[in-house]
Amino acid sequence: MKIIGILIVLLWSVNALAQPAYSWTKEDSLKGEQMIKTIEQSLDYFYAEYSPEGDYDSIIEALNYEKDSIPEFSDEVYCERLEIMNEMSPFHLDCNETTLSTIKFFTRRRRGFARVVLGRSKLYFDMFEAKLAEHNLPIELKYLAVIESGLRPQVKSRAGALGLWQFMYATGRMYGLKENSYIDQRMDPALATDAACRYLKKLYEIYNDWNLALAAYNAGPGNVNKAIRRSGNKLTYWEVRPFLPRETQGYVPNFIAAAYLLTYHAEHNIIPKEAKIRYPQLDTICLSKGVHFSTISKLLSMEEEEIERLNPIYKKNYIPKTQPNQCISLPLQKVGELVTLEDSLYAMEASGYVKERPKQTNSNSTKPKTTVAGSYTYHKVRSGETLGTIAGKYRTTVSTIQRMNGLRSTKIYVGQRLKVKKGKTTTTYKPKTTTSGTKKYYSVRKGDTFGKIAQRYRMSQSQLKRLNPRINISRLSIGQKIRVK
Repeated sequence: MKIIGILIVLLWSVNALAQPAYSWTKEDSLKGEQMIKTIEQSLDYFYAEYSPEGDYDSIIEALNYEKDSIPEFSDEVYCERLEIMNEMSPFHLDCNETTLSTIKFFTRRRRGFARVVLGRSKLYFDMFEAKLAEHNLPIELKYLAVIESGLRPQVKSRAGALGLWQFMYATGRMYGLKENSYIDQRMDPALATDAACRYLKKLYEIYNDWNLALAAYNAGPGNVNKAIRRSGNKLTYWEVRPFLPRETQGYVPNFIAAAYLLTYHAEHNIIPKEAKIRYPQLDTICLSKGVHFSTISKLLSMEEEEIERLNPIYKKNYIPKTQPNQCISLPLQKVGELVTLEDSLYAMEASGYVKERPKQTNSNSTKPKTTVAGSYTYHKVRSGETLGTIAGKYRTTVSTIQRMNGLRSTKIYVGQRLKVKKGKTTTTYKPKTTTSGTKKYYSVRKGDTFGKIAQRYRMSQSQLKRLNPRINISRLSIGQKIRVK
């Protein structure tokens, strides 16, 4: 029904645009902009709700798992599952003593890692699969980035390898990944993925064996060639493995274990960590002038850390002016806003009003800074705050804060000092929970869904439903109490 609703909205928009021309007024223009925002919001909800989630909840419910139980299976079950994966893969996902030992280690000791990676995969796997298909490579190679970087584009190894695919500087340059004072393309998800595809394709052409190609990706072709010679010119990974560097001996078993665990995570009672945003919810805009992240943050009322997370290619939170233009990725709605406000963005940057935020030296400081003067308090705006959240902390209203500070709009920026009336404040940023005896309850907040609450407390929806049998999971209201323990 939701899909039908979205289609109706889209059809309505097409019909509206197809009406005969007439003299537009300012009011009509606002209606048009409102229509676009409604469509964008509908699409955003669609991508969030219909992005592939798997059937982990139904599997967990069918198996009647408890929240923290760690299922274990016989070696025969592991081998049967690997054989099923082998049927659909050109890889040799061998079931032997080494892979079984690694899989068991992952399913017992890497459960938290699996939850986090499954959440991050919503941002990257769609793009990985598209690039792999473009190069006619096996889809399973997406799991390689999991063991290389944990799907963190800014992670750097002790040897200097960087990005989702952990390119060394020389290899990155060989495959077209550039670096300067502001940009390192090894951290660009799309560019680095394309480079990894080309490199892996070349390695497979050399060895004609995917496991050996993976070993060469980790240790370099030179080390693999030495191992082949030392093995008596054997040409399979398991025959060559004893002669490879120690780290590379564990590389392919780790790849197989990661592929297994992310495929059968539900059977192991592993619930994915909530995804902040999914790949289909992003769009790109290219900028003709140099801009700081902090300027974009102020203009769009968006956390600078979120802009940084979505654009790891930029080393200093600054987008330089280049030819061709540099681009940034943002949520769909924010790109729509920036298209409308692009001239304002450049004017704000040129004014020098917003500068790069200084690094915080005290990472334990979480409370907003305030100074007291007479019957008023001055509040220093923190990243992510809005007039609404500040008004709530000081038990006042947005209009009152606007009036006291001469604000004509609700736009504020990080570091801004706002005059507010003194009074009882609240500085709690974590979800509110209350305890009654041995039971624990959560108060529903704006944007919460039953699925998000379940993931937040590391349980399946079916487990949460058993604690709240009378709750209508499709109609939660703000402030509603949900039992979570």
